[in-house]
Amino acid sequence: MCRSIKTLRPPYTDDPTPDDSRAAALQYVRKVAGMRTPSKANIEAFERAVHDIAHITDELLASITVRSPAA
Repeated sequence: MCRSIKTLRPPYTDDPTPDDSRAAALQYVRKVAGMRTPSKANIEAFERAVHDIAHITDELLASITVRSPAA
């Protein structure tokens, strides 16, 4: 769906930042909403969605276990 969203877990990214999560969330919301920039009427909903998705992304990354590569 969003090919420009990069994978935010090892081994693809060692230490993703909150900015990485926000960038991924922004790309997702833009794609789902079908708009790059929301109108004034939609900006609050758009920004809330970006914030919530970034937060959930951080929770997901903190809770998943990544297996180490086979030696």
